[in-house]
Amino acid sequence: MGVGILVDRELRESVVEVRRVNDRLIIIKLVVGQCTLNVVSTYAPHVGLDEEVKRRFWEGLDEIVRQVPPAEKLFIGGDFIGHIGATAGGYDKVHGGFGFGESNGGGTSLLDFTKAFGLVIANSIFLKRDEHLVTHQNAVAHTQIDYLLLRRRDRGLCKDCKVIPGKILVMRNRLLVMDVGIMVKMRKMFARGRSRIRWGALTKIKPKSWRGGCQQ
Repeated sequence: MGVGILVDRELRESVVEVRRVNDRLIIIKLVVGQCTLNVVSTYAPHVGLDEEVKRRFWEGLDEIVRQVPPAEKLFIGGDFIGHIGATAGGYDKVHGGFGFGESNGGGTSLLDFTKAFGLVIANSIFLKRDEHLVTHQNAVAHTQIDYLLLRRRDRGLCKDCKVIPGKILVMRNRLLVMDVGIMVKMRKMFARGRSRIRWGALTKIKPKSWRGGCQQ
């Protein structure tokens, strides 16, 4: 099993780089207006795998994040296996206090990583019903193991983050979606000949919505 990223057809020309690090990590860079976006898709090692495999995963993700310039936007999404729990539990800056279930070791690893790089877990910052928090379900359990992260200083860009109920994907994972608002500057238009007021030119900036999803 590997990772991949789907891009809306309208954003195809905005893609400037795609880098597949390994079967568990891939990053894509897009330039939208004057904003550079880095989107990372991850698939963390499952419980029971060798500790060396887990170490390489976190080291690889660390390296990716360190290589993204501070001025650029960063979004990370994927199956991290761990449970961050319903409450922040000492991780107030990275956990919004609206998670699901009980935390475990895998969740603590994610919280420590998020804290170290000044990130925040988007699907923990909005009060939601359980059906909008559970990312994986089967006949015996409902859990939250998929997460979307962004830089803490960009938290205001995130307008919403939730699971879409009823959308069951491969291996019973559910679709997790984050709505992000990006401001895109428009070029000023000039007309030859007779001078007249161009009312449309009075608004030089318009909001552009980018919707990112995580799918395993």
